[in-house]
Order: sequence, then C-alpha cells, then structure tokens
Amino acid sequence: MKISKSVFYLKSVAAALLLVAVSAYGSTDKSNSKKFSFTTKSKEAIEHFKQAVHAIETFQGGPQLLAAAQKAVEADPEFALAHYLVGTATPPPANQPHIDKAVELSKKASDGERRYIEAVLLTRAQKLDEALKIFLDLSAQYPEERMVQMLIGQVYMAKGKPDEAKAAFERAIQIDGSTPRAYGFLGNIQLLRGDYGKARETFKACLSKPVEGVAPFLPNYGIAFAHIYEGDFASALKVLKNYEAEYTKTGGPQGFPAVFIWNSIARVLLESGQAEQAIEAYKKGYETVKESSIPDDQKQVWYGRLRHGQGRALAKMGRHAEAWKEAELIKKMIDEGGEQGAQYVPSYHYMAGYLKLESKEYDKAIEHLKQSDQTDPFQQLLLARAYEKSGDKANAMVTYKKIVAYTQVTIERALAYPEAKKKLKS
Repeated sequence: MKISKSVFYLKSVAAALLLVAVSAYGSTDKSNSKKFSFTTKSKEAIEHFKQAVHAIETFQGGPQLLAAAQKAVEADPEFALAHYLVGTATPPPANQPHIDKAVELSKKASDGERRYIEAVLLTRAQKLDEALKIFLDLSAQYPEERMVQMLIGQVYMAKGKPDEAKAAFERAIQIDGSTPRAYGFLGNIQLLRGDYGKARETFKACLSKPVEGVAPFLPNYGIAFAHIYEGDFASALKVLKNYEAEYTKTGGPQGFPAVFIWNSIARVLLESGQAEQAIEAYKKGYETVKESSIPDDQKQVWYGRLRHGQGRALAKMGRHAEAWKEAELIKKMIDEGGEQGAQYVPSYHYMAGYLKLESKEYDKAIEHLKQSDQTDPFQQLLLARAYEKSGDKANAMVTYKKIVAYTQVTIERALAYPEAKKKLKS
C-alpha cells in the first residue's frame, strides 16, 4: 500500500530538507559580493542559523534543526532566512505561517536572500525552470555562495539532468567539503550512471564525515542500492540490516519506527526469491509500528502495507488462494476508507496485478497493472513482464524503455532497472 505524505513524516522531512540553505553562511559584510549579505546585525542569530544549517548538512533535521532555527528567530525576529528555516523544520500545514513570514520579511532583506527564498518556493511549487533561472543568476552574481550551488544541483536532478547536477555539487564541495550531504547527492548521480563501485566509494566518503547521534538514510540506502543494481542481494541485505540496527539505536527522526527499513529488507528478500523470510521481515516491521507513538490512522496504513507484502509473498510461494484473500482485504480497507481511501486504489491494482502475474493470468495482470502507479518503475516492470508473457513484445519493449529512462533514485528503480536494461539489449 502506498504511503501518503502525511503518513511518512521521515520522507516529508527529507524532501523539505532538499530545499534549504546549506553550510555556506553568507556574510554580514556587504562589501563581500561573492556571497549573500544577511540582513541581520545579530551575531547570535547568525550563530544559531549556522547551527541549523549544519544540522541539515549532517542529516540532523527535525528537532535539532527546528530548535536552532527558532533561536535564530528569537535573536532577530526580522531575519527572513531564519523564519524560512523554521518553516522548513515544521510539518505542514503548521509551517505555512512561517513561510509567509519569511516571504514578507524578504521584501526588505538583501538581494541574495530575497531572490533565494523566491527561487526555493518556486522549486517547491515544481516551477523548476523559473527557479533555475533565478539560481543561475544568483550563481553568477554570488559565485562563492554554496547554498546556491546545492539548489542548482537539486533542481537539475529534478529535471533529469544529472551531468549538470554533478557540476553544481562538485562546485559546492570545492567551496566547502567538510559535511556529508553533497557527497550523498554525487553518489546518487553515480548510481544513475551505472557506476556502482564508484557510487559505493562516494557514499562511504559521505559516511566518513562527522555526524553524531543520527543514522543517515542517504548513504546507507545508496550503498544498498548499488549492491541491488549488481544483483548482490546478500550484501544489500547486510547493509540494510546494519542500518536498521543503527537507526533503532539512534531513535530515528521524531521517533519514527524502523518499519520502512524492514519493508525494504522484505522487498529485497521477496524479489531475490526468499518469500518466507520476506513475510517475517514485514511482520517485524509492523511490530515496530505497534510499539510506536505514531497516530492510529498511520498505523492502519502500515497494517495495509503488511497485508500487501504478505499477499505478494504468498503468491511467490504459489499459495494463490491465500494471496487473493489478502488482496480482497486490501480492497475492503480501501472501500471502507471512503474519500481518504481513494488514494490507495492504484496500490490495490499493483497488488492484484502482481498476484495475477504470479498465477499466470497475464491478461488480467495487464488490466490491473495499467491502473497501478504509472510512475513507479517496479510496477512498470511487472507490466512489461505481463506484456511479454502474453506475447505482446512491442508493448513490453516500450515499457522497458520507460523504466530505463526513469531518473529518480529509489528502491523501485534499483529493483527494476537491471532487468529492463538487459531486456532491451537482448
């Protein structure tokens, strides 16, 4: 079952942190034209701002980021970027007043601050071309402003232009390479290029940078993805299990349970032919949910994911009648969810298509999978398999091409890309 943004707070925080200032702190000296001049005279505000940014750069978002950003605002209530950081660290919809305040204050802030905030908000609104134009102008005007280079890299990644993104991240590291985040982004680019050995080295460099009290998602998952791309599922599982132990030890952002890691472990087990072990991993993941303090509606979503995974695993084991009962349960949960449940309809079709594919009912699998998430490369892989099994090689090849063209770094791509690429070469 697919997770809504409100459910997976960890992911929403991570996404928000992609759009924040990073580690070059500008200057209060207006004579320094290579970096922004910050519109604050408070040394205390600047110091807390630096602490907030350092939290982002070292994967310590959430409470640490919010506390430092709030102290920066308290030191200078007119500091626009400090208000923006508070808005970034605050979950929606409570964040909007802080964002609005940042925009209001930016009208009387320095040129760099004002245009930076404008461009970041355009990025969040998916107006990438407009945002990129501003960031590139800022880069020309303020060539030593690292946070601009980081955002240029992230916008280029969102636009599917990894070469341009790589140049921006390398420039950011040239300005200041003391923190891990830019290395993680470079590792992602190397994954997309198929340079898996080099990606692992870059992610290890990312992990070598000083980080205290946190288990960073980006480099740990990046190393696991590199192994998955190479078909080395045993090594990927070892990385994910070590990460789960580290994540549990450090508590995770906002105390969010390690269920997402267990679900990743389960998916790797399932797609590498270890269905029984996959069911056990899904169950272990749900146990962490039951013990957590997340809201009941979120627990229900994770219960749905347990049943979804268990049904797919049963189908892999040839227990098709039992698997279909799980699909019927998912359908019932969605129907009873009314308007709120409608967002999970594609997830039901994903499950139903998976089950029909495993039971060799290829036409029915195609019917369901065409209604699943068409942006998910793994679900597209299932559709391509179903087309090919039904004898429709033309549509299979078209679908394999879509998978290979996908440029988001996810577990779904890692599981789907190698097979799709091999099929296109055959």
